Amino acid sequence: MDNLDIPVRAPGGRANQSARLTTLLDLLEQRDRWSIGELAERFDVSEETIRRDVRQLEQAGRVQKIHGGVCLPGGVLEPPYRQRLRDQAEAKQRIAERALALVQPGMTLLLDSGTTTLWFARALGHVRDLTVITNSVEVAAQVLGHPGQRLYMAGGMVDPDYHASFGSEAIDYCRQFAPDLTVLSMGAVDPARGFLDFDAGEAAFKRSLLAQARRVAVLCDATKFDQSGFVQVAQFGDVDDLVTDQAPPEEIAAAAAAAGTVIHLV
Repeated sequence: MDNLDIPVRAPGGRANQSARLTTLLDLLEQRDRWSIGELAERFDVSEETIRRDVRQLEQAGRVQKIHGGVCLPGGVLEPPYRQRLRDQAEAKQRIAERALALVQPGMTLLLDSGTTTLWFARALGHVRDLTVITNSVEVAAQVLGHPGQRLYMAGGMVDPDYHASFGSEAIDYCRQFAPDLTVLSMGAVDPARGFLDFDAGEAAFKRSLLAQARRVAVLCDATKFDQSGFVQVAQFGDVDDLVTDQAPPEEIAAAAAAAGTVIHLV
């Protein structure tokens, strides 16, 4: 983390928040993107407190909420869901089609809310006799259009940035199932820390899926090998298959091989 010489605390309730909001804006002037988790740690407060601060500053037009964090207006680095769906669209589509080799009729699948997973849900259209569980509104809508597929959808509050539910209701619901294949998108892949994402709630939901899964596949394009995720989701030993569009860097390939994670290239 950057060592910026900016005070992060002030005594007293209202004064403390006022100082925190001022400092948060100063931090954004120094660095154009901060995650909610980073800010919570820096200010020594809960992530919910930071989210309230961000909402207050956003309503005043001073900041803009982004995927897992906050930036100054006009500095959006992580686009909204629909644009993320278009990013690397060709690579995501080829990854999804390659991942179909892991699916057989009669299987139960659990799909997360990532955009690569949505491409995978679209590719499943011709596979009959599937049971699909998801926390994603977008994936659910896709599965509903496929004949011969049964849909189970986790509930709870829907996050407008992700079009999905991540809370305790969604986690408890999904834990009822023991899917043959759990398919996850991922924000970043790191040789030492494994698979990471940008939002604590999304990462916690994904982690909750690992224990019940008979097989776990991560679908991600090669740009994720250059990303630095903020929240760990899984180690390589938790993931059976990594489906991607380019050979990963040598360190990531070695970590996967050591843990028994099979890399599938399109």
